[in-house]
Amino acid sequence: MMTDPIADMLARIKNACQRRFDVVDIPTSKTKARILRVLEREGYINGTEEVETDGRAFLRVKLKYYDGRSVIKVLDRVSKPSCRSYSKLKNVSLAFNGFGIYVLSTSRGILSDAEARESNVGGEILCRVF
Repeated sequence: MMTDPIADMLARIKNACQRRFDVVDIPTSKTKARILRVLEREGYINGTEEVETDGRAFLRVKLKYYDGRSVIKVLDRVSKPSCRSYSKLKNVSLAFNGFGIYVLSTSRGILSDAEARESNVGGEILCRVF
């Protein structure tokens, strides 16, 4: 049994970026798909598609590179199962001085920090990306 599936997804993406893979397969879930949708909207990945291998569903993530380097430099889990991190909108700082994003789980769904400011909602800070 996996304790933290979101941390597992982030680790798979980081490892695939370090090895310069074009795609990485991640076991599917709705939460993971929503987080990947935010990363796609913000320009950190090229896209996702749902594939089935040996009767199991996976999300195939197409990684993005620029001049041979991964667009994703930092991909960290902020809120962990052992220590949840909730924040009001006014307390959410800019990730890496505005060059990165936070991914938040809000009452309006999973959003980036900019989308959360636009919607004027706070929530659980899932991860940060730069």
